Amino acid sequence: MTMSFLNPVTTQTWTNGRHLVRCVKVILETPDTRTFCFMAEQPVMFFFKPGQFVTLELEIDGQQVMRSYTISSSPSVPYSFSITVKRMPGGQVSNWLHDNLKVNDELAVHGPVGNFNVMDYPADKLLMLSGGVGITPLMSMVRWLFDTNAAVDVEFVHSTRTPRDVIFHRELDHIFSRIPEFKLHIVCERSDELGEAWSGFRGYLSQAMLELMAPDFMNREIFCCGPTPYMNAVKHLLKENGFDMSHYHEESFGATPLDVQEEVLENAEQAEAEAEEVDAADLISVEFSATGKSVRIQPDETVHTAAAKLGLHIPKACGMGICGTCRVQLTSGEVEMDHNGGITDEDVAEGYILSCCSKPKGDVVVDY
Repeated sequence: MTMSFLNPVTTQTWTNGRHLVRCVKVILETPDTRTFCFMAEQPVMFFFKPGQFVTLELEIDGQQVMRSYTISSSPSVPYSFSITVKRMPGGQVSNWLHDNLKVNDELAVHGPVGNFNVMDYPADKLLMLSGGVGITPLMSMVRWLFDTNAAVDVEFVHSTRTPRDVIFHRELDHIFSRIPEFKLHIVCERSDELGEAWSGFRGYLSQAMLELMAPDFMNREIFCCGPTPYMNAVKHLLKENGFDMSHYHEESFGATPLDVQEEVLENAEQAEAEAEEVDAADLISVEFSATGKSVRIQPDETVHTAAAKLGLHIPKACGMGICGTCRVQLTSGEVEMDHNGGITDEDVAEGYILSCCSKPKGDVVVDY
């Protein structure tokens, strides 16, 4: 009798697209930061590149809103994924998530996508620089490196306001206490209101601090994420020292998330009236086969603009080819797509485009 000791894997594997998930856990990380954990009803292996992100599809006050968040968990824990969200003063989505999203709630997510990840830029020596909630993609990377026993030298520098604002503090201490090649450095702007003692670096990250923490920072692959002023300061420091910026990588959407409520600019009749003002020979036809609508646009306009002129709502969350939410399939014609990592090579090979950053080279047909 033949016995099989390995059963075939029948669970589905996550791919870029729209997925329904359920919130299974909410964790209070700091007084204003929470981690939301998600799973699928049917087992799905949520594999992604550590550092990538997803876009949440939400309904807030009767309006569809989409927002991108980095995955803070590691793909080494494959049957769930997590995002970590800091409550922002006046932040529409962050406040809604903190006040409303609870265990067993279902929502749709798009992704995973993103070029900011540790897998695409392998190196023996890493320097990870984070500010505030910008720690989330770097935490995903560190968790992955730790879980996979990667032979990597890691200097991890995190800047925050006060000791009580350090996200994942206990887990960071645990990880970095077990591997000599992993070194943790925390910079606190000030002590907290409760007067908690802090004996570490104080103030703002400076070159003097960096030289003490990682004297060989010029020879490391650098991953950086945080508020825009923080990342700008880091880049200025590196450039002043003549650092080869091809070895510098930063999260490009996290500091300035944008709403995705589409504005329908004109209807089809208005679009045609505008088209009459330019040479008809220069206009390009964009047909949306699923809805049977078409419009003629100018050569420098995008597929997304064409859809808006027809009153068609293609969801998007960034408008810069980052989030991947506006992905549609091109069934005829060619486009020039200037994206920022929001679509995979596999999707492109299958004919998908990001409508927000795709300009038709000639007449095109889109399945939408």
